[in-house]
Amino acid sequence: MNLSTAKSALKKYFGYDTFRPMQAEIIQAIYDKKDALVLMPTGGGKSMCFQIPAVTLEGVCMVISPLISLMKDQVDALRANGIRAACLNSSLSYAEARQVEDDLFNKNLDLIYVSPEKACSMEFLPLLKSLKLNLIAIDEAHCISSWGHDFRPEYTKIKFLKAQFPNVPTVALTATADKMTRNDIVKQMELIEPKIFIASFDRPNLSLEVRPGRNRLPQITEFINGKPNQPGIIYCLSRKNTEDVCAKLLDLGIDADFYHAGMPSEERARIQERFIKDETQVICATVAFGMGIDKSNVRWIIHYSLPKNLEGYYQEIGRAGRDGVKAETLLFYSFGDVVMYRKFIDDAESNAHTQIKHSKLNRMYQYATAVSCRRKMLLNYFNENMRKDCGNCDVCKNPPNFIDGTVIAQKALSAVYRLKEKVATGMIIDVLRGSARADIMRFGYNQIKTYGAGREISRNDWQNYFEQLLNQGLIEVAYDDYNKVKLTEAANAVLFDGQKVQMVEPEAIKKRQEAEREKASPRRIKQSDRQRVRDELFEHIRIIRLDIARKKGVPPYIIFNDATLEEMAAERPHNMDEMMKISGVGEAKLKEYGRLFLNGIQDFLVTKKGEGVKIKGATILETMQLYRQGHTPEEIAERRGLNPITVIGHLAKMYEKGESIILTKFVSKAEIKMVLDCLQHLEAPYKMKEIFEMLDEQLPYEKIRWALAYYNRKMKTEMAAEG
Repeated sequence: MNLSTAKSALKKYFGYDTFRPMQAEIIQAIYDKKDALVLMPTGGGKSMCFQIPAVTLEGVCMVISPLISLMKDQVDALRANGIRAACLNSSLSYAEARQVEDDLFNKNLDLIYVSPEKACSMEFLPLLKSLKLNLIAIDEAHCISSWGHDFRPEYTKIKFLKAQFPNVPTVALTATADKMTRNDIVKQMELIEPKIFIASFDRPNLSLEVRPGRNRLPQITEFINGKPNQPGIIYCLSRKNTEDVCAKLLDLGIDADFYHAGMPSEERARIQERFIKDETQVICATVAFGMGIDKSNVRWIIHYSLPKNLEGYYQEIGRAGRDGVKAETLLFYSFGDVVMYRKFIDDAESNAHTQIKHSKLNRMYQYATAVSCRRKMLLNYFNENMRKDCGNCDVCKNPPNFIDGTVIAQKALSAVYRLKEKVATGMIIDVLRGSARADIMRFGYNQIKTYGAGREISRNDWQNYFEQLLNQGLIEVAYDDYNKVKLTEAANAVLFDGQKVQMVEPEAIKKRQEAEREKASPRRIKQSDRQRVRDELFEHIRIIRLDIARKKGVPPYIIFNDATLEEMAAERPHNMDEMMKISGVGEAKLKEYGRLFLNGIQDFLVTKKGEGVKIKGATILETMQLYRQGHTPEEIAERRGLNPITVIGHLAKMYEKGESIILTKFVSKAEIKMVLDCLQHLEAPYKMKEIFEMLDEQLPYEKIRWALAYYNRKMKTEMAAEG
């Protein structure tokens, strides 16, 4: 199997011309029957990595997924694209489950989604053994690792499958896993010499903002009011929080609902369904909400409180802007959140992970209070080095006053190097400050060159500088190895190549944080005007999408995602050929929805023209609209006050673009041949007057115009087929 087959399937089923970064390489590895670990941010296209092999290889792909709602969304989306997919889970009746199993046995499915329990059950194994499995895909693979942020014991049974199907490639996929978790996934799954694919974690379409957690509600209200018709999620720390925040928003006239695990399952399903279908704009929820939702048009995420760790935070904000369109994230924090989490950790049954959880919580708080580029800090946490600031976070938009911290950085990094990366931050700082601690003397750390090299800097300030080095990706902390500080590859440039390091003085950080707290005061909040994020045409076709979705009983993004609608609004396709070129419009969706959206776009443009708005091409569309209603060219000309020749020109132009017009109503095949014969003796661009004279003025201009339209359309079709 080669990638040309994969690329054809990409266009046919999903409507895209090119793969996203790394997708092609991952698909090729699966074609080569290699195991793989795939780390790709939410919205980066992980699912495509197993869905394309599933529809191009013989047999069926089994996808193991943790949530019923997630399975349902993905299966619905696949079926909308003309792909044979189904799921087996507890939501199905006996008859429905039996039908899915029959379809599996009769080779009528390309993908089957199952829970980890189902995949590993002895009752399901005989059916699995009877199938030709072409791939086993483990979605949300971080759930298998106890080091991860969302460990699920049932996932640990999945390695049973590797023993049962050793020759079937297995791919483990996740959006969030640090180095420790990645290594554990490979170990737990018993993957055989897996190929490791780590895509960039950068989601440049997400803006990142952090604010102190004072007077949150007025700020949240202002934030939401500036985003009409844009769905979003407010993540809250507790079940009570979700209900309280929701009640306050409703009192302020904001369409909101709440969601948490303490609610009846039927109620949770109803609320989730309303949000998916764009019937509710705001959901106040605990962090589990969203994991099972493949909703591509979430436009913003708010964290009402500080998350427990950066992995969870990154996964949660990743639920916004999955369609690649701009989305906003806002995090509120307070030290009280940290204190409460610490209590939760300490009150839990003591285990080997307690210290790691504390360390990750501290890292989360450092992110919230950071004065360097937040995106750079996030990416560095996942071991992706980013040297330039992103320009799309609150720190980059309002940068602090930096100092040249190169010497400070060199002293710190040199100490780490000379201490052989075997100690934690506290010991390094004591060595730099020339402490006479007994253990420093016992281990001989007082003999290294950097002993006492930073005695003029206070312990607290050194702690702050180390946090900045961590945020900039110059050091990393081995949480699973007693928090030992390690140098990154980027540190070498500072130590040995003279790379400059910018830092912020700790005193300046304190002043900045005080200013931020003051800024959060209600008297300082200004109510901004509502801004239209998209133009009126986008809103027009968004309503068309919503109407179709409600009639079909599916989420709007299953029809088309926001990115596809935005491209339609920008490109304003005139016909089915042009519609097919829009990203996200595959063959099945073009056939089912193409004409509805084309008509909607054209009706809108004609209406705006009638209101006096000058829109390029609208006059031609108005003619076409009347023609579709059954009016003759003569009637259209009279109704619009135009010359009949002009109307013929409009219709011929639309025919060239691929509109369905019966050509023989206006010109015969013999007349077309007469014109085509003339073209062999003329040079392009062809002029109607020359053809008219060559035919001894026997063929009217309108007939010539139709014949040229036929010729131009034919040439475009042939060129497209060749290209």
